[in-house]
Amino acid sequence: MPHSPRWHNDQLWVLESGEGTIGAVDLESGKYEPIAQFPGFSRGLSFLGPLAFVGLSQVRESAVFSGIPLVERLKEAQERTCGVWVLNIDTGETLGFCQFEEGVQEIFAVEVLPGVRFPDLVNHDPEIVGHSYVLSDDALASVPEALRK
Repeated sequence: MPHSPRWHNDQLWVLESGEGTIGAVDLESGKYEPIAQFPGFSRGLSFLGPLAFVGLSQVRESAVFSGIPLVERLKEAQERTCGVWVLNIDTGETLGFCQFEEGVQEIFAVEVLPGVRFPDLVNHDPEIVGHSYVLSDDALASVPEALRK
């Protein structure tokens, strides 16, 4: 189940959703070489230097997805994750992630916005914004006061 093909640093990168992996394709052999595995259905990929931003969706519980290796692996771990993971493609190390605990179950695309600190993802309605994100006190301190109410 390949997803989100991207050309980056002279390589073709692909997410293998059915395995929950990211990897590069050897153009001569056509072989996919995974470098990391995630706890979700990998869909949505963007790069910034050596960093890959990978969207993960929760695996749906349906007959369509039964038998997929990822579904079986996550069933054993009792894990169903949705969010965005940050991976160093040089080392294969996960550097961080933003996990959605409720309200969001699927991600189809991820895009890095270099130089943008506060993108407008929802709108300026304080009621909606106030209930859209859960931030630690440290992270909240960097949010402009006008957006905290």
